[in-house]
Amino acid sequence: MTALLKQHLIDPEICIRCGTCEETCPIDAVTHNDDNYVVDAAICNYCMDCISPCPTGSIDNWRVVRDAYSLEEQFGWEELPEQEDMEDAGAAASIEALDDEIASLLDEAHSGTGGKAVAAASASKPSVNLFSRSKPAVATVQGNFRLTEEAVEHDVRHIILDMGDTVFPVLEGQTIGIIPPGNDAAGKPHQMRLYSISSSRDGERPNTNNLAITVKRELQGVCSNYLCDLERGAKVNIAGPFGATFLMPQNPDANIIMICTGTGSAPFRAFTERRRRAMPSAPGQMDIYFGARRPEELPYFGPLKKVPESLLRQRLVFSRLPDAPKEYVQDRMLNHADELAELLRDGNTHVYICGLRGMETGVDESFAAVCRKAGLDWAALKPGMRDEGRYHVETY
Repeated sequence: MTALLKQHLIDPEICIRCGTCEETCPIDAVTHNDDNYVVDAAICNYCMDCISPCPTGSIDNWRVVRDAYSLEEQFGWEELPEQEDMEDAGAAASIEALDDEIASLLDEAHSGTGGKAVAAASASKPSVNLFSRSKPAVATVQGNFRLTEEAVEHDVRHIILDMGDTVFPVLEGQTIGIIPPGNDAAGKPHQMRLYSISSSRDGERPNTNNLAITVKRELQGVCSNYLCDLERGAKVNIAGPFGATFLMPQNPDANIIMICTGTGSAPFRAFTERRRRAMPSAPGQMDIYFGARRPEELPYFGPLKKVPESLLRQRLVFSRLPDAPKEYVQDRMLNHADELAELLRDGNTHVYICGLRGMETGVDESFAAVCRKAGLDWAALKPGMRDEGRYHVETY
């Protein structure tokens, strides 16, 4: 019998072509063309470094084969091939052994070893990849509300999507994929775009089968313009849900530090609403460091003013106020150094960072400064928190 191979593959229907897998692969086994990201079976050593960072889970796919799929074959795929039948004598035992080996490697990849992302220990178990580009869920636009003032150039929208009779379970911190209609200039279908869910798991109102997303209109953004222009009653194709690590802890004793800019606030709106509904008297502290240029550009600025301090301590930070120096979230963190240090000493504290990719460095430097002042070692504390599922970053 020809030796069997467990081949690592990427699902082209779910992949959003973000390049994370190629960036994280330490041996250059992942490559891409204009259509697909693919894995070279001749190079892949199952290190699993690419598994956890993938935002959609498209990287976590495997097929048992006699002969590996070539790069040329993978480049031309629109969907993954089905698992081929293995009827040779002894094949079943070989497949079971391969499954056990890969399962062991995946468990290690998701365990936090080596600083890989893991979910909070108390987080609810997520459902992922229930719907894809070829088999999407169809939602109906229930509301499309502008969050920023009309005079402000940044058009940020709160869009509510009614799932009707479709079972589409989500958790706070997960994302969905929006599939815009039509083709690009090359005649290919537009790529799917990810948006964080900004509503609680039980909907915009308790026990409603809907969800909300926060969308900023980008000048050349195909998907953002499509979404921002949708009218009530329009139909939208959705994939997902995605994400298994950036999840809210369900332990009421958990302290949650949330740091964000702009639409990075979306998952934290969901976190806040979940605790307000499910754990209104939770002893755990919730803090948000939320940055924008001006108050009128801050998504959810009005509703935030109605959230009591007992539920959420708000550090709203603005970098373009007239007659005031520029201030960013990392600056405000230093103003609350003693408070942050106290939280970091607590093993129940979780940190979540969401927003533009460039913010991560400044936030990290501020945490390091906070720790130096308090006699803590951030270089040791940060990876320990990550390994325990208490430190999460989602930037774009």
